[in-house]
Amino acid sequence: MSSSSSSFGWQCPRTTDSPHHRLYEFSTTSLINIFSSPYASVCDLYCGPRPNSDNWDDPQIGHYIGIDASSSLINHALDVWESQRKPYTAQFVQADPCAENLESLLRDKGVRVDIVCCMQHLQLCFETEERAKRLLLNVSSMLKPGGYFFGITPDSSTIWAKYQKMVEASHNKGGGLKANLVPNCIRSENYMITFEVEEEKFPLFGKKYQLKFASDFTSESHCLVHFPSLIRLAREAGLEFVEMQNLTEFYDDNRALLAGRLLNAGPNFVDPRGRLLPRSFDILGLYTTFIFQKPDPDLAPPLLTPTMDDEYHIQEDEWQENNWGHHMPATSVEKKIHVEPSMPIDASIPVAAKGILGPGPAELRFS
Repeated sequence: MSSSSSSFGWQCPRTTDSPHHRLYEFSTTSLINIFSSPYASVCDLYCGPRPNSDNWDDPQIGHYIGIDASSSLINHALDVWESQRKPYTAQFVQADPCAENLESLLRDKGVRVDIVCCMQHLQLCFETEERAKRLLLNVSSMLKPGGYFFGITPDSSTIWAKYQKMVEASHNKGGGLKANLVPNCIRSENYMITFEVEEEKFPLFGKKYQLKFASDFTSESHCLVHFPSLIRLAREAGLEFVEMQNLTEFYDDNRALLAGRLLNAGPNFVDPRGRLLPRSFDILGLYTTFIFQKPDPDLAPPLLTPTMDDEYHIQEDEWQENNWGHHMPATSVEKKIHVEPSMPIDASIPVAAKGILGPGPAELRFS
């Protein structure tokens, strides 16, 4: 395993019955149920020692591929798989999707899948632009035309907004921060985020931080995902952007169908009307979905990623050059990326405003 893989290796929630683990499982299962279909072929990137194989039982997929950078984790995943009886075939491959060419590695297997998912580790690939680019090229090469790439990642927009507010509050409270003294920690009752480097700039790649949940003994290492760069690199790899949506909005969009499932996931997540309680709102609000599609030229016109015009490239520079503690000019794309963390739990959001650029294709919604 590479050095970057060892420092940003597979990290599962430390306590399986912790609130954030149950909320993560709820979100993962809900997202899978949107995209999966009978007999579909699925590739799970960074599957870890306990792959999400149980989540694919109900959809009745046809084939499952688990890929992880660690040979020991892959061997453990294979042992877990062989101890279960599944109605579909599976294979496990030891490879780093951010560092190796999966197309050449899997060419002899003739692998092309309907779905590629990355449920926890997209953020680990943003340590460098080269790693993020390799991941997206691998995804595109593995997907069949019309296939989807989706998953869940920490919402850098929410994290950035919280950090900006903290820096601004520090400036206002003390009449200005001392030279070179920048707060580097975000706290809530449920988690703590600590940036490894105390700085007010948001680099496009390599902005590292530690995420520690209240119920965990150790922290997880992540990098902020710069969403405009993600969209740009995906398009360069042949993937069209569909949607990014904070998990609180994802739940609110589909509350009628998801409230019962979340109620069964654990106590004190929703009120009697199915609305998120503060703890679950805080934890879910830390994450976002991401959805891309590989266009199929033989079918309907592809979903179009926003044109990467001059305004977009200016926006990338602004994300990098502007200070955390100052408001940046917001383009139409950036405005819809941002999810205001202080939004009331039961706020009514116009359908057109949900997600990064709207609610996505109608056939992908629950309702």
